[in-house]
Amino acid sequence: MDRYFDKLDERWQALPVRKQHQYTLYFFVGYLLLTAGVIFKVWYDTSKSGNDMIIEHIENPVLKKNGSPARLQDSVSTILKNQIYERK
Repeated sequence: MDRYFDKLDERWQALPVRKQHQYTLYFFVGYLLLTAGVIFKVWYDTSKSGNDMIIEHIENPVLKKNGSPARLQDSVSTILKNQIYERK
């Protein structure tokens, strides 16, 4: 891998400085266009009127089940008690 990068660096150094500058400028312009495109896309998506966020309270799914809430909240201690006092 190091040999590959060394060869690549040698090829880059062999190019005239004017050509290096030209390639660097092309890569920078491409990067600038890509960045501007992403920023425009984010701005466009966030400016749509249909992007509303609804904030609601979080509901515990365990309490939604049919059953006594007191029994559901105390289920761990009930399980432990059943295991301790279980008849054999």
